Amino acid sequence: QPFSVVGIGDMSGDVFGNGMLLSRKIRLLAAFDHRHIFLDPDPDPESSFIERQRLFNLPRSSWDDYDRSLISEGGGIYSRASKEIPLSPQVRSWLGVRHETMDAPGLIRLLLTAEVDLLWNGGIGTYVKASTEKNEDAGDRANDGVRIDGRQLRAKVMGEGGNLGFTQRGRIEYALAGGHINTDAVDNSAGVDCSDHEVNLKIFMQYLREQGKVTSSEERNRQLEEVTSDVCEAVLGNNYGQSLCLSLDQMRCLQAVEPFIELSDRLTRAGLMDRRGEFLPSAKEVLARESRSFVRPELAILMAYSKMQIFQALLASDLPGQAGVRDFLLEYFPEKIRIRYQEHLFSHPLAREITATVITNRLVDRAGSSFFNGLVQKHGVPLIDAITVWLTFDRVVDGENLRRQIYALDNRMPAERQHEMLLRLEDALAALCDWAVGEGVDVSPDPQKVALLQEQLKSFEKVLGSILPEGQWSHCKTCAADSEAYGIAAESARRISILPNLKDFLPITVLADKTGSELFATARAFLEVRRLLDLDEILSLATNVPVRDGWDRAALQSLVASLTDTGFRLTQIVLEQYSGNPDTCLASHRRDLNNYRRLHDSLRGTTPVNFHPLMIVAAALEKLIP
Repeated sequence: QPFSVVGIGDMSGDVFGNGMLLSRKIRLLAAFDHRHIFLDPDPDPESSFIERQRLFNLPRSSWDDYDRSLISEGGGIYSRASKEIPLSPQVRSWLGVRHETMDAPGLIRLLLTAEVDLLWNGGIGTYVKASTEKNEDAGDRANDGVRIDGRQLRAKVMGEGGNLGFTQRGRIEYALAGGHINTDAVDNSAGVDCSDHEVNLKIFMQYLREQGKVTSSEERNRQLEEVTSDVCEAVLGNNYGQSLCLSLDQMRCLQAVEPFIELSDRLTRAGLMDRRGEFLPSAKEVLARESRSFVRPELAILMAYSKMQIFQALLASDLPGQAGVRDFLLEYFPEKIRIRYQEHLFSHPLAREITATVITNRLVDRAGSSFFNGLVQKHGVPLIDAITVWLTFDRVVDGENLRRQIYALDNRMPAERQHEMLLRLEDALAALCDWAVGEGVDVSPDPQKVALLQEQLKSFEKVLGSILPEGQWSHCKTCAADSEAYGIAAESARRISILPNLKDFLPITVLADKTGSELFATARAFLEVRRLLDLDEILSLATNVPVRDGWDRAALQSLVASLTDTGFRLTQIVLEQYSGNPDTCLASHRRDLNNYRRLHDSLRGTTPVNFHPLMIVAAALEKLIP
């Protein structure tokens, strides 16, 4: 679909020029650089694209080289030095002004605040600050005369190929007003990443020359040229992953902001981050916002520091060299390099650092910035243990394959739906990690242990259709068919459809192993106990209680853990002492059961204002266990 753009830069610049050639549907209504102001109030997307392409391919160009016969009525090209620039009726109508002329700085301020789909910054300079800041805070005196405030921007999306286009406070102000913006570090991360790949490949080539595997500079250069496209694809994949992480973290943050507040506080207390220096709000400030959430530029800061923390933890551990993890190093390098020199890659002088970088990006881009901190805080385990368990279960459920198939649905499936599917996967992984860490289950990404868990998961999936209520299983089949219709492979579609049920995989598998019971009988008893005690209904009530701060979050986690643990232990008793018959077991505790049900019935149709009533219900439930 055609979309409107105002740009900062000109077609001779590689950043601005490449950006304005990424789509033939761009309607570039205006642009400016230090020399000219370009106006085209009703551009034809195709002819203007071709003309921009012509300018881009010239050895040198400016907006003054644009073919004026292709500019729509009322447009033109004007010098930044002009004291008065005529505004046509078309331009006045678009910008919503009555002035027939305007000086260049005034016109640029109007262009920056114009109502468009995209404001594309491919130039140099800081053009946006916060309304609470002075021009001096921007540190760019040359643009003091054209700078605007974040709350004045009306573009839906801000895209940045230039650096320091906004002050951080300006970004936050724009985002709080509803604008879509990252940080320039996120939008420009591919450039830094590309340089990293180049340097690491050249270091490896030097190592190969020392080993006599590459004999000349010409051979080295030829091999580097051969992998250019592969490197670009890998770099853009990382850029995609970071932006997607921010989108998913926005959704997570709106659902529960406390984990992100706790992450900010923990990073600050640990001395890893200066919260005020990064302009991150306090808990009180976040909760006072209408959204009760961090905005995207703030989440970008938390993402960056979360990655730094995890990277340091990886380097301080022996995990990067362990079986099942070393292969992340191979993923970093282009296929042709892997095929030719796989046995030498592990001798790369920066092998540990590269492996840690790949793992860090995988972890945070998928699980989110706050996940690992939350797991550490909840269970009091070292950060590296939380990392290990996530890497293990991501392999067990074949997470990367599922994600690739969901990513492939870009522009075929609504983005909101893709995000929901990805969050469903991450929620399933979070549940597996939480139970494994909480119960001290010994897992590692070792290929043999992963293979065993994968076989157990397949067995669990086979019995699901027989034990789930008919309506629930029918819903799973509908979801799977819907995913297949979009092009997801049948096996993957089936797994995606049952992701919410994977929270029961480990408890049921462990129970079967502990009691020596057959998996189907164990699963049936486990779900029947939950049904008879209405555990899912109580858990649902608990998640609806307003969570106001970190203590409420801790109370919710404790309550959920208590309820699920009681269900687990009751099932174990049913299997070991009552031949898998929950009714017989509960009948022998009639008095305690009736008391529990009386308390539970008193909560039906209500939403408790705090966790006190549910804690009393949970305590009554625990009395059913001898």
